[in-house]
Amino acid sequence: MLKSKNIFFAALFFTSLLSGCAVKQAPMVMETDSAVPGTKVARNGQELALTGTGIMVGQKLPETGLVDAATMKPVDLSSCQGQVLLLSIVPSIDTKVCEAQTHYLGEQGDKLPAEIKRITVSRDTPFAQTRFAKEAKLDDVQYLSDYKEGEFGRSIGLLMDGPRLLARSIIIVDKQGIVQYIQVVPEITHLPDMEEAFARAIALNNL
Repeated sequence: MLKSKNIFFAALFFTSLLSGCAVKQAPMVMETDSAVPGTKVARNGQELALTGTGIMVGQKLPETGLVDAATMKPVDLSSCQGQVLLLSIVPSIDTKVCEAQTHYLGEQGDKLPAEIKRITVSRDTPFAQTRFAKEAKLDDVQYLSDYKEGEFGRSIGLLMDGPRLLARSIIIVDKQGIVQYIQVVPEITHLPDMEEAFARAIALNNL
């Protein structure tokens, strides 16, 4: 488990994420604690069970039916080796916190080495993901959709019972295809610790 600590970061970064206007958004919480896949998270304090078998550090990602939003073709992440993968998992890209998380990945993530593959995963349809990428001008992030049956979410214990959306998480996979870092945000209205994820991805990339 990660240490439990909330970090408030500048709201200025999020001033124009939703509408392009200069209205300052309220500060968001960047959470450093982590829940365990396959257990539970909360939304505004209300508990939500995570269905499926929880994935653990040291395992490979399962072979699942994720769909690439750009090509509409299935993607098997378990076969992606030779490159560090940084998976930013969000409930829905059309919500404020998910949008902020994806902008952070796409914009602040530009400081990462080019070899690190940045991926956003959600249950939004590929069409919604493609629209978001175009409108947000975040085309250096790969968008993968678990929209059909939530198979990916169930296979790693991150499908929330009730809303049937993916729990807000970060998963980092090393060059050998092994999961080396997991953060499941305990309160899904908070952001994951993106800077810690970046540091972990850089360290793995340097090995």
